[in-house]
Amino acid sequence: MAKTELDFKGMSCPMPIMKTAMAFKKAASGDIVEVVCDDPGFEPDIRAWCNETGNVLDSIEKKDKDIVATIIKK
Repeated sequence: MAKTELDFKGMSCPMPIMKTAMAFKKAASGDIVEVVCDDPGFEPDIRAWCNETGNVLDSIEKKDKDIVATIIKK
């Protein structure tokens, strides 16, 4: 099980979700990916993406202007 950190600050939709999806294609089951993004649309998008793909949204936090999502690959 590996942990990867992705920084997508400064990107707007749909790029953070697209880049997250590309990273998950390379991840193994059980891997943890932490995504940091400052686009306010990222939170609902990442929730919907996890629901659609079956990946687990372990946590989502707001830190100042950043949204930090921790996702576990199914």
